[in-house]
Amino acid sequence: MAVQSKEASIPPWGLAVAGATGAVIANALVYPLDIVKTRLQVQEKRKPTDLIPTGEDATHYDSTWDAISKIAKADGILGLYSGMNGALIGVASTNFAYFYWYSIVRTLYISSKKSPTPPGTLVELSLGAVAGAVAQVFTIPVAVVTTRQQTQGKGEKKGMLDTAREVIDSEDGYSGLWRGLKASLVLVVNPAITYGAYQRLREIIYPGKANLRPMEAFLLGALSKSLATIATQPLIVAKVGLQSKPPPSRQGKPFKSFVEVMKFIIENEGLLGLFKGIGPQISKGLLVQGLLMMTKERMELMFIVLFRYMKKIREEQLKKAADLAAEKLGKALPIVTR
Repeated sequence: MAVQSKEASIPPWGLAVAGATGAVIANALVYPLDIVKTRLQVQEKRKPTDLIPTGEDATHYDSTWDAISKIAKADGILGLYSGMNGALIGVASTNFAYFYWYSIVRTLYISSKKSPTPPGTLVELSLGAVAGAVAQVFTIPVAVVTTRQQTQGKGEKKGMLDTAREVIDSEDGYSGLWRGLKASLVLVVNPAITYGAYQRLREIIYPGKANLRPMEAFLLGALSKSLATIATQPLIVAKVGLQSKPPPSRQGKPFKSFVEVMKFIIENEGLLGLFKGIGPQISKGLLVQGLLMMTKERMELMFIVLFRYMKKIREEQLKKAADLAAEKLGKALPIVTR
């Protein structure tokens, strides 16, 4: 007996809600790692000949734990959750848009084929890239604002709207909210690799299995995200550098492209500078993707049960209505024949 695909069982909005819910829960649980990896990725590597800066720029982080300790000491425990509201809004909107469009383009592709065989690896990556590109265009302003909030010093804390106004005033008007769009569009290969790898690994390890156990989904999600993060870390670092304030050595001069960011990092920190913050980046990605896919699988199962129940109720209501109509018709027939 053929296993019915989730795309056929759940409408696109249901898959999108499941993905967005899983993403919000997962990111909320590990949010301090997001703050840490952002701070590590935007800081400059100090040279022995550099003058030690003062004020907010004086803080330098040597490791993940060092960053957690210094942020908590300077801003309190709540400092580890700076910009969380905006980040979760961005996570929810991005993942909703991604899973919505991914389910649509994947369903359209499968329905266009005569054979209902699953898409190959290259096709999965292409479908994920298309969905990711559409999602990024609509949601990148939230990512820009969140990155700014995560890198604000203790005396610079602002809400989402005030931070957005600051970006608009200090950059090229409203277009400043779309800073890093090109890098983001290039980075759609990250979710494309992640979900493409997830689908392929699932088909290889658990062929024909409609619903995974929580731990199975967690392990597949963590493995697929780790592969994607290692492959795209230099682009992630460049994107963060493009969306945050320029480093002190540039004297307020913003970067114009992610290629310029990468050149600057290589010149000042070497090739390994493109992989700074990879520890918390992988840790966060591994936990987030594992929890996301685990939660998403459970949510999708709930939707399937819910839709089946609603379908059963609707069928029972239609049957009752049909029986009632037949009963009324049966009572009316003897009167007509008289």
